[in-house]
Amino acid sequence: MFLVNYFIDPNSPILFPNLNLELDPSIYVFPGIPFLGNIHWYGLVIGIGLVLAALYGMRRAEAFGMTEDHILTMLLFAVPAAIVCARIYYCVFNWELFRDDPISCLYIWNGGLAIYGGVIGGVGAGLLYCLAKKISFGAMADLGGLGFLIGQSVGRWGNFFNREAFGEVTDSFFKMGLYDVYGHLKFYHPTFLYESAWNLLGFVILHFYSKKRRFDGEIFALYLGWYGLGRSLVEGLRTDSLYLFDTGIRVSQLVGILCFVGAVTFLLYMYLKKKPKAQDLYVHRLAQKGEN
Repeated sequence: MFLVNYFIDPNSPILFPNLNLELDPSIYVFPGIPFLGNIHWYGLVIGIGLVLAALYGMRRAEAFGMTEDHILTMLLFAVPAAIVCARIYYCVFNWELFRDDPISCLYIWNGGLAIYGGVIGGVGAGLLYCLAKKISFGAMADLGGLGFLIGQSVGRWGNFFNREAFGEVTDSFFKMGLYDVYGHLKFYHPTFLYESAWNLLGFVILHFYSKKRRFDGEIFALYLGWYGLGRSLVEGLRTDSLYLFDTGIRVSQLVGILCFVGAVTFLLYMYLKKKPKAQDLYVHRLAQKGEN
């Protein structure tokens, strides 16, 4: 989520006392560029994550029965869809902020994106693209899941520059010190760091496992389960969660749990009931037809 915490001084240093670190990054890469305004580190970091995910997808496209053109063209549709859906998701579950001025939902530059909405939009656009091109959605989704892990791992560092997406007050080893607008120093869980590390670990594991995958869609299911489990745990520590209207239920925590349970159920069904074989993968079927 991109929404600066207005109780935290955006120009204050960031402390990790147990790591002997004191950092003072600006939220802007280049402030006040003519005709462009302020360029935020948040946006640049998100862009870097997207580029790295795209490069990875292009590099491994052939192993999944895809081409570089498939990846690039799909991204032309998936990225805008992900941004729009991330904004819609955020506005729906923060409707009290927009009820009196619904047109402000369009003011995306003021912040407010939700990653689950982005995943929904990206996957939906990818599905439509695969249907139109008559290529395997499962294989494309597998690559997409790995790309999501790269993008999410890198993108979380945008929250670091914004001094946002942190957790509750803590005295843990990795505690992060932030000053509020009144000059008071408090130490919080760096939940952006926890999630970034979790996603990076998931990417490394799934990258190597993907070379031994047994069916198309397996890696994406494992991604949903891995990310859902991690997000449901980390979300419980955060202080800026989106809630399911007035229920007190954290939306991302609930969705994370549902993703984990759904992924595990699906994978068990496939492993135990369907017993898939690697030779049935889309890339191997193409090879047998002499199309790849």
